[in-house]
Amino acid sequence: MNRLLLTLAVWTLYVCGTQAKVRLPHLVGDNMIIQQQTDVRLWGWAQPDSKVVATTSWSKQKSVAKADDHGRWLLTVKSPAASYTPLTITFDDGDGKVTINNVLAGEVWVCAGQSNMEMPVKGFWGCPVEDYNSVVIDAAQHAGVRSAKIPSIMRMEPQEDADTKWVDCSPKTVSDFSATGYFFARVMHQALDIPIGLIEANKGGSRVESWLTKENLQKYTQEPTDTMGIVNFKPDQDYLRALLWGNGTFNPILNYTVKGILFYQGCSNIGDPDNQYSERLKLLVEQWRQQFRLGELPFYFVQIAPYAYDGDDVNGLSGALLREQQLRAAQIIPNSSLVCTNDLVYPYETTQIHPTQKRQVGERLAWTALHRDYGFEQVLYKSSTYKDMMVKDGAILIHLQDNYHADAPYEMIEGFEIAGEDRVFHPATARHFWRPGGNYWDEGISVSSPEVPNPVAVRYCFRNFLLGNVKNAANLPLFPFRTDHWE
Repeated sequence: MNRLLLTLAVWTLYVCGTQAKVRLPHLVGDNMIIQQQTDVRLWGWAQPDSKVVATTSWSKQKSVAKADDHGRWLLTVKSPAASYTPLTITFDDGDGKVTINNVLAGEVWVCAGQSNMEMPVKGFWGCPVEDYNSVVIDAAQHAGVRSAKIPSIMRMEPQEDADTKWVDCSPKTVSDFSATGYFFARVMHQALDIPIGLIEANKGGSRVESWLTKENLQKYTQEPTDTMGIVNFKPDQDYLRALLWGNGTFNPILNYTVKGILFYQGCSNIGDPDNQYSERLKLLVEQWRQQFRLGELPFYFVQIAPYAYDGDDVNGLSGALLREQQLRAAQIIPNSSLVCTNDLVYPYETTQIHPTQKRQVGERLAWTALHRDYGFEQVLYKSSTYKDMMVKDGAILIHLQDNYHADAPYEMIEGFEIAGEDRVFHPATARHFWRPGGNYWDEGISVSSPEVPNPVAVRYCFRNFLLGNVKNAANLPLFPFRTDHWE
């Protein structure tokens, strides 16, 4: 018995001595995609004050970090140009080595927001994604796309790790990818022919405040940041609370080196006072850029689609007012761009909060990134916006900007409403006008109604659910707008 115990003790010492003490976060693991041609951050835990050395398969250069008093360490390695060549990275703290395999260099984007970003390719219950089977079959052509889904969890304190792993795109796996994120990645993969990585850190129903830090919430809002209620968790009370999703779901990715952020959120902030949402979204972007420590990261986000908010009221204005704040946010957030989705719902989707047309959303985000960040100058990505107006002969004449020299359709324009001093809006007839002569007001769109002989204001699709058909030369929809400020 003594001999057996001695043998077990020696074996235990041997095993403990040969096991590496380096521990990596789940996000830094096999199959990961690292941002190409930059200083890529890698991090983890080891014995306090120990030295961690990283070596890579593509370079003879070593990177060294010293673990702090809590065992945390962080280092950077120079990443190679994007390719499909599998790479390895080895970490050694002197007590053993840890190697991660099948690493690829490419472009890495974060997919953030609420349920319309979270919505997978296979859809939600009762909420399908259009052309699902075709997408699954086509996924075999995009093995260069990989995704890491961060579990959606609520925490009072910022979390340093998340139980995730990198997954290769294939017909067997693509159904679980974010639909918007995957369609973005698919176009990027087609255009660039390099690996594309997605980090999915989002949660359905989350408000913009859900992602703000405790410090920002206390400084700029009146949102609660205490621990009351978190022990006896009540989903109906705590689900929309500020802070919790950011701590649990977003904080674990902040050391990762990424190219930019895609964001699809806003429905849960319906009803926010004037400019509150746009200011808090700006605050969130500033926070994330500071936390990622990667400069002015591109921030491309999606306008909420038409939906019958206000108790299934298609004619209500709360959705329109939030979209207006999103457009304002795009104007006040540097290096940002907003995708319009007013044309991406079907007439029968008035009460469908998750519209089926996700491919076009992802594609428009990809066109934005390709033009702004990858040199595809001939890819047109902007939607038209309202520019100015003039009242003449009982009609309102308007100009649009970013229309790429075309407003379509030429006839049967839909979606406009017009009002006089009584502030009552009526459906309007809109038509193109053009007269030779070179005067600024000799070309544009004329909006009128026999019910409004003396118009003073015009609106376009400025309701919860109103579908227009005005598009520009890029076949992208006109942003909903109003010329008044009556509500």
